[in-house]
Amino acid sequence: MAPHLNIVPSMFVLLLLFISASKVQSDAFDVVAKFGTKADGKMDLSKPFLDAWKEACASVTPSTVVIPKGTYLLSKVNLEGPCKAPIEINVQGTIQAPADPSAFKDPNWVRFYSVENFKMFGGGIFDGQGSIAYEKNTCENREFRSKLPVNIRFDFVTNALIQDITSKDSKLFHINVFACKNITLERLKIEAPDESPNIDGIHMGKLEGVNIIASDIKTGDDCISIGDGTKNMVIKEITCGPGHGISIGSLGKFQNEEPVEEIKISNCTITNTSNGARIKTWPGEHGGAVSEIHFEDITMNNVPSPILIDQQYCPWNKCKKQEESKVKLSNISFKNIRGTSALPEAIKFICSGSSPCQNVELADIDIKHNGAEPATSQCLNVKPITSGKLNPIPCSGPVPKTPSASA
Repeated sequence: MAPHLNIVPSMFVLLLLFISASKVQSDAFDVVAKFGTKADGKMDLSKPFLDAWKEACASVTPSTVVIPKGTYLLSKVNLEGPCKAPIEINVQGTIQAPADPSAFKDPNWVRFYSVENFKMFGGGIFDGQGSIAYEKNTCENREFRSKLPVNIRFDFVTNALIQDITSKDSKLFHINVFACKNITLERLKIEAPDESPNIDGIHMGKLEGVNIIASDIKTGDDCISIGDGTKNMVIKEITCGPGHGISIGSLGKFQNEEPVEEIKISNCTITNTSNGARIKTWPGEHGGAVSEIHFEDITMNNVPSPILIDQQYCPWNKCKKQEESKVKLSNISFKNIRGTSALPEAIKFICSGSSPCQNVELADIDIKHNGAEPATSQCLNVKPITSGKLNPIPCSGPVPKTPSASA
């Protein structure tokens, strides 16, 4: 039932070959050698970085901004296009944000806006220095949270490759990808402690043709969270944990959310996370649609909820729990998923009573409970299509009247 998803367009492949070939004749704009900054962790990189970007962006030939090895302080930078030719950033050093959250008045630290034919690489580190922010970032302190910056933001970026970059200890999301097209994130490292609150690894929405490949994500919230308007995406070879797993959603909280469709998540390992492969929508609230979502070849290690559809998603019990979700879910598959569950309820399908889940497939599932009890599978408002070996037996346990809230 899962169609073949041809996610990487041939035109994008040709583009990447073009960018790689252009490196030989690329103009280099070194922020130290040409723009006078110092890698001393004290001098603000913001102006030299922006000046180098502006010159490179104005070049009619392919160009590269170079940030050499060393440690740099960066207060904030907004890097805007369109540029006249393909542009690269070679980040070799460690770039640090101000540790004090009060230094930020909006949720931006490093932002790329309206850029086409772009590549960032080099093995460098974006260090958000978020430990002070973690202490104050609570669900009650919304005004404080609204000003916390994302480490790296890609808005309206087209035809891009982000490769071999580390995001560390972001104050809010590590990487936010919005309204982008044909962008690949490959061999990324994302690092934050398990207790870091609301710190998604990669969050995205309203985009098409995105690939997240061969990346290691350790954080305090969803390793990857997929928002509305996302379509035609591949996620593969991800190691996730700690964190909250790989999630579609949450969806249905806001008006006029666009459909999520054609997502394939495969060959991933999820370890010691609160959830594994998850789709989450709010009860009540607003409508939406999720279709053609396919989780395949995934290993779960000690995950409390390895496979979860939660249409009663209600963190902190702040929602219309007495109402049904208005988001329609269809054509969803979980195939060749194996490993261990930290709780007996290894599979939970909690679907909407007013719009039951349609065409949900389970195939070749082998998830064992780490404890003495056997693993179980709970179903509400769904009749899964099954094939292959299945452990636990589908729908072998009832859903409690009040399901436990998932983070």
